[in-house]
Amino acid sequence: MRMSVRLNLPREVDSVPAVRRLLRCALTSLTVDGQAGADLEIALTEACANVVKHATGAEAYEVRLDVGEDRCSIDVVDGGHGFDPESETAPSETSEHGRGLFLIRALAENVRMQSSPRTGSLIHFEKSFA
Repeated sequence: MRMSVRLNLPREVDSVPAVRRLLRCALTSLTVDGQAGADLEIALTEACANVVKHATGAEAYEVRLDVGEDRCSIDVVDGGHGFDPESETAPSETSEHGRGLFLIRALAENVRMQSSPRTGSLIHFEKSFA
């Protein structure tokens, strides 16, 4: 079984838990391992929260979920002003912000970030299930 969902969401804080719940429902219905599901929920939350906080110029964003029995692929796309994924510096141990992209890289596989000034950003990540 496979589920593919494409969501157009307002760039608002309330959209983040809504998309996280949708992912959780899809993973539960496919009986995905709890730890893999938790990792994906955190990574998705961080990607969406980054859009809500940083995608200046975008009123909405898109989330594409492709969930199968053996893997999940997620794209988070916005039309904001963009950012330089290579210029991200590691947060300090005491920092309370700036960990989102590092968490996504640590929790997911095949992480890809693309961004261009004035055309927006894409964060793509995947997770394989045992």
